[in-house]
Amino acid sequence: MKLFSATSLMVLLLVSRSLAQDPYETIHIKPTKDFEITGAGDAAAWKDADWLTLTQRTGNKSYATKAKLLYSDKGIYVLFHCDDEKISATNTEDFADLWKEDVMEVFFWTDESSPLYFEYEISPLNRELALLIPNFDGTFLGWRPWHYEGDRKIKHLVTTAKGATGNVTSWTAEIFVPYKLLQPLQHVPPQKGTRWRMNMYRVDFDDGRSAWSWNKVKTNFHDYKNFGVMLFE
Repeated sequence: MKLFSATSLMVLLLVSRSLAQDPYETIHIKPTKDFEITGAGDAAAWKDADWLTLTQRTGNKSYATKAKLLYSDKGIYVLFHCDDEKISATNTEDFADLWKEDVMEVFFWTDESSPLYFEYEISPLNRELALLIPNFDGTFLGWRPWHYEGDRKIKHLVTTAKGATGNVTSWTAEIFVPYKLLQPLQHVPPQKGTRWRMNMYRVDFDDGRSAWSWNKVKTNFHDYKNFGVMLFE
């Protein structure tokens, strides 16, 4: 009995040490039937998804930032909610340099054998940036989608909440990424048990530059080897 207890304790210690050394957050993505987005995240389907908290990494503004994800037979749903006091965004064009102003970002790395991933940015003004990123040893650049229309186009809507005096209190972004846009990336569409790597970020410019991320990266937002893990249920 003593030998069994000592062995069990050693196994537990090894497992605990292994878990402590794993730098990647892991989330389980639940399936859903397709639904219409409103920009407010008020669809009944969102009640089945848990909020993920993004951690502030740099900056002076301490705004609560969270996200939810779901997947259907046709694509991925993402919901962002950002507490805020001021919308620091002026860009009124899609595919502009949105990361230089207030923005939310999500990255999908569907195949860990290839340094190729999808990046999507959404601003509080409902402007978008969709890119495919080849990243070779830190050298990367984005490629815009071709024939970005019809059932290949991302759906996206944003709502802004204000207090009694008219001041901004938060903004919410809801997006739907169709699998047809992501093809021919591998492991698309995902099936039950599919594993992707993923990360989410927020940048805010109300008082200098503040940044949040879901999984911590070591260099910049394109440090894809330190993305978190998403498992499809």
